[in-house]
Amino acid sequence: MPDVFTQLIPDAHAFLAGLAQNNSREWFNDHRAQYETQLKSPARLLLDEVAQAVSKRSGATVATKLFRPQRDVRFSKDKTPYNTHLHMMWTVNGAGCALFLGIAPDYCTVGGGIMGFSPQQTAHWRTALDGAWGDEVSALLGVLALGGFAAKEPELKRVPAPYGKAHPHGPQLRRKSLTLWHEMTAQEQATPMAALMSAHLTLSPLFAMLEDALTE
Repeated sequence: MPDVFTQLIPDAHAFLAGLAQNNSREWFNDHRAQYETQLKSPARLLLDEVAQAVSKRSGATVATKLFRPQRDVRFSKDKTPYNTHLHMMWTVNGAGCALFLGIAPDYCTVGGGIMGFSPQQTAHWRTALDGAWGDEVSALLGVLALGGFAAKEPELKRVPAPYGKAHPHGPQLRRKSLTLWHEMTAQEQATPMAALMSAHLTLSPLFAMLEDALTE
């Protein structure tokens, strides 16, 4: 059975490449019908389909988000009005873990994790790493890396106090978020629904670990 979303990523690549070359309100308004038909409508349908499938698999309520094309330029020197990417998110548990799909002219990635820890989550994360969770977190991230899901680099340059720089889990203590990313193959881009469900299955241990570690 053919994937009904086969054209979503090629159409998004083409539209976003054009937008990158002509990032203006005039160009976007002239091509708004194309955006609505080829990007927004199938993206919303994909959000709904994946949410239903993940909810059926996990039993959890899944929240979805399609990120706006408009940029917030109020505090930016770059005043170009539109993002040249199409980003989607499925929040899958109470800790705020999410599944992501990102499409731009030069990338197409699927990923998952938490974009930013709350202050309370940061405290729980560091306590967990310094205790019983440290080895498990490192082992799980290693296994997922072998499966093609690489963790984004830690945000902090130094291990935060009161932990020493020689702490065995120093790199993880330097995190203010945890997201893992996989560059989609051509086959995965042709079947984004299947790719997202596969990513959810692969990342489910990460989601469960984060929910347990950050809510204890």
